[in-house]
Amino acid sequence: MQNAILEQLPTLHIALDRPIEGRSEQLYRVDDPSCLELKLAADARLKLLVVRSQAATSRVQIELGERAELVLAELFVADAETTVEVQQGAESRLQLTSLQLGGGVGRYVVNLMGAYAESRVNGLFALGGAERSSLTIRTNHQVADCRSYSEVRGLAGGEAVGRFDGMVYVAPDAQRTDAFQQNRNMLLSEKARIDTKPQLEIYADDVKCSHGATVGQMDQEAIYYLRQRGLDEQQARRLQLTGFADDLVMRCGCEEMCAALLEALNAKLNRI
Repeated sequence: MQNAILEQLPTLHIALDRPIEGRSEQLYRVDDPSCLELKLAADARLKLLVVRSQAATSRVQIELGERAELVLAELFVADAETTVEVQQGAESRLQLTSLQLGGGVGRYVVNLMGAYAESRVNGLFALGGAERSSLTIRTNHQVADCRSYSEVRGLAGGEAVGRFDGMVYVAPDAQRTDAFQQNRNMLLSEKARIDTKPQLEIYADDVKCSHGATVGQMDQEAIYYLRQRGLDEQQARRLQLTGFADDLVMRCGCEEMCAALLEALNAKLNRI
């Protein structure tokens, strides 16, 4: 994959025998780790982009100390399979983005274990041909006063198949939980398919939780409107696709990371 921004990012060499400390503004990159363990000490901060360019299986385990902040993105350009599990301490912050451009399986489990922890997990898959993609996000609210937000968007053309499974679990003692989960999908051909299954499992009574899902097609009225203003059909369709997808990627939490992800996404949209 040619990506000028990715090639300029330094590779992070992680010492697994001690927690990462300090507040780094530098964005780091890790390529195709089979097993990755991250521990952020209290008040530590890290920005990390994981690139998955091989059809392999991997596991990532993350532990965030009190008030630690992690901005993490996973970029799939191959049919890889990964499981990411995060443990969050009190007042920690997680911003996670999963971008699947070559099929693949991504499973994300976030455990909010300390009061006032916050997680934001976003995902996007853009599929064409006969590609297959599966994205699972499970957020476990184990204590009171935590917030979680997750949004997944899917694009599928050709004979591609995408799937989203979401779960927000709220434990009996997790009062004053604030959780939001949404899935929006767009089919680009008659043979493409996207399955979606968002769920809530709530055992506390003082909560604010919501979820929803939609599967639709391109807005033909919007395409007609754009064509009336001088764009050809291909340009109008592309503008609608980028408007649907780019917005989510732009929330990744790091300007340089967003630029790298957008470069990869736009290259894929040109091929769908």
